Amino acid sequence: MEETLTELGEYLGQSFDEDVLSWSVVRGELTLEVSATEILSVMRFLHDDQRCQFVSFIDLCGVDWPERERRFDVVYHLLSPRQNQRIRVKVRTDEDTPVASICSIWPAANWFEREAYDLYGILFSGHPDLRRILTDYGFEGHPMRKDFPLTGYVEVRYDEERKRVVYEPVRLTQEFRTFDFLSPWEGTDYVLPGDEKAG
Repeated sequence: MEETLTELGEYLGQSFDEDVLSWSVVRGELTLEVSATEILSVMRFLHDDQRCQFVSFIDLCGVDWPERERRFDVVYHLLSPRQNQRIRVKVRTDEDTPVASICSIWPAANWFEREAYDLYGILFSGHPDLRRILTDYGFEGHPMRKDFPLTGYVEVRYDEERKRVVYEPVRLTQEFRTFDFLSPWEGTDYVLPGDEKAG
């Protein structure tokens, strides 16, 4: 299988020359890193080319690397049932530079792109309806960013007693915990509250 994926990686690298920035086969999976300006043409090729036929869109997600200049990765997962192959495609972008929407190729990408916009703030040009999908309309910020604060924002919930929607400050419901990562099968070096009688 790795040999087949390596051949496909070489084929795609030659077909796109500079638009495929890099490709690698790691643990039986082919990953392409593609130039953000050419993502639509590469995705169209992956969908239409007889050697590829990645007609099934599986997933799209964002990844935040705040220390990088282009801090976001947009990661696509595609499946070719005819070739029995999977591929991962990555594109780098920043907070202000939109990535071309792939909804015209795979309509199922619509809500995935909306989710990446809502949770990370990744912009998609040419998207038919780019608006929040998981957070409230008045929500400020993007909660999956690594620099998103844990407190100081407002949450919306329905209050059964008041019989209406209420806005409240976000608060943590429990304190942060420290973990010792000891195996429960080996036993701990301390006694947990309530286990005093067990010893």
